[in-house]
Amino acid sequence: MKNSIKKELVVLIVFVSVFYTAAAQITYPIVDTNVSEFYSNNRVISEPNEGEAFYGQDGTYTGNQPSYTDNGDGTITDNVTGLMWEKDMGEKMTYEAAFSKAQQSNLGGHSDWRVPTIKELYSLILFTGQVKGAKSNKLFIDTDYFIQPIGNTNIGEREIDAQTWSSTEYVGLTMHSDKTIFGVNFIDGRIKGYPKFKKRTQTANTMYFRMVRGNTDYGKNNFIDNGDGTVSDYATGLMWQKADDGKARDWEGALAYSEDLELAGYTDWRLPDAKELQSIVDYSRSPQTTNSPAIDPVFSTTEIKDPEGKSGQYPFFWTSTTHLDGVNPAAGAVYIAFGEGQGKMRNTLMDVHGAGCQRSDPKSGNKNQYPKYFGPQGDVRYVYNYVRSVRTIKL
Repeated sequence: MKNSIKKELVVLIVFVSVFYTAAAQITYPIVDTNVSEFYSNNRVISEPNEGEAFYGQDGTYTGNQPSYTDNGDGTITDNVTGLMWEKDMGEKMTYEAAFSKAQQSNLGGHSDWRVPTIKELYSLILFTGQVKGAKSNKLFIDTDYFIQPIGNTNIGEREIDAQTWSSTEYVGLTMHSDKTIFGVNFIDGRIKGYPKFKKRTQTANTMYFRMVRGNTDYGKNNFIDNGDGTVSDYATGLMWQKADDGKARDWEGALAYSEDLELAGYTDWRLPDAKELQSIVDYSRSPQTTNSPAIDPVFSTTEIKDPEGKSGQYPFFWTSTTHLDGVNPAAGAVYIAFGEGQGKMRNTLMDVHGAGCQRSDPKSGNKNQYPKYFGPQGDVRYVYNYVRSVRTIKL
């Protein structure tokens, strides 16, 4: 009997030791969105108290605040992620040219530059930016440290035509046939897939690229299924709800659901902010190529039908982050598309932005009137989106 107890104690000690060691080694720290204001469905409000409507949004929770150091040599160090960035991207170039530039660069005396993944690049986004259609009001990146151009309207570009590409190629195709590269638009605050080649000429497209170096583990998850309906990511220090509950909600309902959730003995669940939720996208997966959502199969995700009734689509998932866009900038919130980022163009429903894109939806509306299509690429607007709650792993 004593030996049995002794063995169980040893196993427990080993488990606890492994848990604390894993949890202490956060290699993928999520940088906060920098949001401190509070919003209702359509306006700025004072900070809600716990239990009140709109409690639990992005500004309620303070994460790793953005912190940068200008090294004075054309490089910027992110003090949270450990990544070092090129301060000035220079001119637009092709995808292949960006890799050549990184390989040959000795910027700041370093020779290990690379083209960032979409997760590395997204670490720089700040949701204190604001856009109105194609016109920029405030950029979605810290312009005290980073030089970020906007589109040149003198040559027919829109201000938002200054996208920054990543090294992450979409595993599927957009617009039915386009090979696609994921990028972040720091002018309008979105992730989408951009065609690698120009449609008419099939020559290589050009975009901006911001080189990076350091912390090669950034963006790599370390998921553990806890066997109790939760999944821990020891790379980020976040614990996730393993399965969504199969229900679509407006934004206020999504916030309330996460705040009220009791799961696996925890009551400190919340709706994830944009950067937290994007951290669990798996860009190696898509409905087109793996018949799955763009998320690790350790998670369970409800399958839905697209607006035309076709099966094999997966939901958009709400975040707690307001996306300041349009005539009423407080009226939309960020979502991550784990299914295809569909739009309706030329009366045809297609994957326009790619699974794993980040867009925004109106926070509320008449459920019977959705989905609808919006903008020049006919973005599908569900408005009633799904929820996967998160909490911080506490030692």
